[in-house]
Amino acid sequence: MRIIPFSRYALGLSATVALLASCGGSQSPISAPGLTMSDGYAQKSLVRSAHRASGLHYVYVTNAGSNSVSAFAIKASGALTPVQGSPFATGYNPCALAIDPTAAFLYVANFDSATVSAFAINPSSGALTQVPGSPFTTGYAPRGVAVDPNGKFVYVTNYTGNNVYAFTINPNSGGLTNVPGSPFATGISPFAVAIDPTGRFVYVTNADDNDVSGYVINRNSGALTQAKGSPFSTGYSQPLSLAIDGTFVYVGNFGSGYLTEYVIDKKSGVLTRNGDIGTDNYPTGVAVDPTGKFLYVSNEFSRDVSAYAVDTSDGLLTQVLGSPFAAGFRLHGVAVDPAGKFLYVVGGSQRSPRGMVRAFGINASSGTLTRRWKGSSAGNGASNVVVR
Repeated sequence: MRIIPFSRYALGLSATVALLASCGGSQSPISAPGLTMSDGYAQKSLVRSAHRASGLHYVYVTNAGSNSVSAFAIKASGALTPVQGSPFATGYNPCALAIDPTAAFLYVANFDSATVSAFAINPSSGALTQVPGSPFTTGYAPRGVAVDPNGKFVYVTNYTGNNVYAFTINPNSGGLTNVPGSPFATGISPFAVAIDPTGRFVYVTNADDNDVSGYVINRNSGALTQAKGSPFSTGYSQPLSLAIDGTFVYVGNFGSGYLTEYVIDKKSGVLTRNGDIGTDNYPTGVAVDPTGKFLYVSNEFSRDVSAYAVDTSDGLLTQVLGSPFAAGFRLHGVAVDPAGKFLYVVGGSQRSPRGMVRAFGINASSGTLTRRWKGSSAGNGASNVVVR
C-alpha cells in the first residue's frame, strides 16, 4: 500500500486502519426518483430502465483486502445469494463504489491504483463486465466516487491529491473521459463525495480540514465552480461520510461521533448549518432511505447502526426508538435497497479477515431495524456497499 502521511489530527491506530486500509465510510446515492434526464440521455435511459423493470436487485461490496467486488442477488426475504462469477477483480484496495441512475454501470475507486474501474451490470444476473478502456486514471489515492442523477458525470475525490476529478460518461459504453479543467481543488484529504438530487451541486468532505467543499456543476461540461462561502465548517473532527436527502446534507464526523446537518440553498448550493446530533462511536457510513423518512449511520467501534427519523420540513433528526441497533464487528459502509425494505451494512469478523454483509428489515412506519439473518461472507476487508 502507498504510505499516506498522518493526519494532523491524531487518528490513533484503529482509526488509521479504518481510514487508509479498510476504506470504510463514504456513500454515494443510488438513484434520484422523479428527476428528468437531459436530452439524449433520456431515450437511452428508457432502454436501460430494463435493469430496474426486471424487479431484480443486487448488492455490491468492495473488498479492500482482496482487490475485488462481491456481488449478491437479493431474495424476497432480504437474504443474499452470491452472483455467479463473484467476486469480480478491481484495482488495488477498492474503497468506494457508485451506480449510475439507470443501474447500467458500476464505478469503483481503487485507492492504491489511482484508478476507477468501470463495469457494465448484467440486469438479469447482476454479473459485472469491465467496460472498454477500464480502469481509468485518476489522481493519487481515489477515495470517494459519485455519479450525477442524470447519468452524465462521475466525480472522484483524491485523498492525497487534495482534489476531485470529473469525468463524462459515455452513455452507450459506460466509459469515462476527463472533463476540461479537471481536477478541481478541494480542502486537505478529501474523502466522501455526493451530489444533490437535482444534479446541480457537488459536496466533498475534507477529512483534515473538518469542513465540506461545495461546488456548482456546469450542466453541459461537468466542470465545477466553488459555491459561494465554500468550504463550510462541520464543527467536528474527521468528516468521513456524507449523504444527501433532498435539500438536506448530513455529514458523519468520525473523530467526534456527531452528525452535522445542513440545508442546501436551491439557487446557489450554499450550505447553512442546521444543527447536529450525536451518533455512537466513530461513524463511518451514512445512508438515507428512498422515502427520505429515515437516516442510518454505521458506527465502527460501537458495532451498531444508529437510526433517525427525518423531519421533512426542516431536515432535523430524531433518534428512532430502540436505536442504536447491534450490527457486528468493525462496521463500515451502509446502504438501503431501492424499495426501502432492507438495510445492508458491511463489516469484519473477529475470527477471520473475511468481511461480512449483514441485512436488516426496515419498519416502514417507525424506521426500526430487525436483523434478518447472520450475514453473508464477502472478500477480505469488506469496506463499502451499494444496492441496485
